[in-house]
Amino acid sequence: MPLRDPFMFATGIENSYPTINGGRTRVDEMEKCGHYTHWKLDFQRVSELGIRFLRYGPALHQTFVDRHRFDWSFSDAALGEIKARGIVPIVDLCHFGVPDWIGTFQNKDFPELFAGYARAFAQRYPHIQLYTPVNEMMICALFSASLGWWNEQLSDDRSFVTALKHVVKANLLAMHEILAVRPDAIFIQSESSEYYHAVCPSVLDQASFLNERRFLAFDLNYGKDVTARMYQYLMDNGMTKDDYRFFQKHAVPSHCVMGNDYYNTNEHRVLANGEICYCGEVFGYGEITQQYFTRYRLPVMHTETNYAQGASGTNAVDWLWKQWANILCVREHGVPILGFTWYSLTDQVDWDSALREGNGRVNELGLFDLDRNIRPVGLAYKELIATWTGNIPEQNMALGMPVISYETSAPAVQ
Repeated sequence: MPLRDPFMFATGIENSYPTINGGRTRVDEMEKCGHYTHWKLDFQRVSELGIRFLRYGPALHQTFVDRHRFDWSFSDAALGEIKARGIVPIVDLCHFGVPDWIGTFQNKDFPELFAGYARAFAQRYPHIQLYTPVNEMMICALFSASLGWWNEQLSDDRSFVTALKHVVKANLLAMHEILAVRPDAIFIQSESSEYYHAVCPSVLDQASFLNERRFLAFDLNYGKDVTARMYQYLMDNGMTKDDYRFFQKHAVPSHCVMGNDYYNTNEHRVLANGEICYCGEVFGYGEITQQYFTRYRLPVMHTETNYAQGASGTNAVDWLWKQWANILCVREHGVPILGFTWYSLTDQVDWDSALREGNGRVNELGLFDLDRNIRPVGLAYKELIATWTGNIPEQNMALGMPVISYETSAPAVQ
């Protein structure tokens, strides 16, 4: 049946799996956080909080064995349990890494290979409607091919444009393959929402460039014309006119919800010497979301946020309520926000080094700790969900809204 209350309260299982050390080390967050051992308990904890939607996806490097061979053993079990509990998955098919046999995001064959995987996945699990084919495409390309942290570990503009071109193309081809199996599929594209602040007039142009570049993944994904400066940048660094036309031709925004992620690291200060550093919350989620919505005019979902607990746990609770206040405010001002996500269900490991170092350091960011004991922010989120479900003020939305289903079985063939 269609979703009666259009608001989706969600969490996620952190499932990043990039490679580091020149590809020799795979960083699998589901392994580090104990999900492969405690997966049934994790789904039980989701239900206990009253959460109906879960960002989740089997590890691509374990499931996609080779071009024509898949290992569905874990995903069958996990997705079967999710289905049995009546949880609606938002399935994440690629989260910052590819199988060793594909190599890196520089591989020109990746988009077509991934599209084949997406079709096979949709055919095996026809009951699934909601997808994030490639998670945080911009961050994936930046960390892999501009900052030199993951996967190919390159740090030049041409490598970045190549990675971005491949991940967005993979995302679009995957959407088309999924739609061929499930015509009512909806794509909630999680992407980091960023802003760059100039500290002095000498870096205004640099900050302006970065504030144009932050939109590239969504511009290509939604078939929106980039700015003249970004078009020249893309052409100067390996994208062709045919590449660019592909994105405009294959975009399917009518099936999309713009997922935007916001952390206290999403805003940056451009220093006088050109260096960039985090600057904490300046504009905040509401203002930056308004900028993205004004550009794309698509329904929105807040797809990721978290905050370190602090000694008493109140830091994370305060951040939760601040994000929620921002959501209510931008909804009141006409932005059609369909959902909110605290990411992730449990604490994470080594994200304080952006997964670049294997220190085994627990990052206290979850609704539960790694022993699956609830944290204060978990209790606060449970209360928030119970209080607001069915009581969120309705919006007069001029946009055509997607019909999201609570069904956990495949739709009937017409």
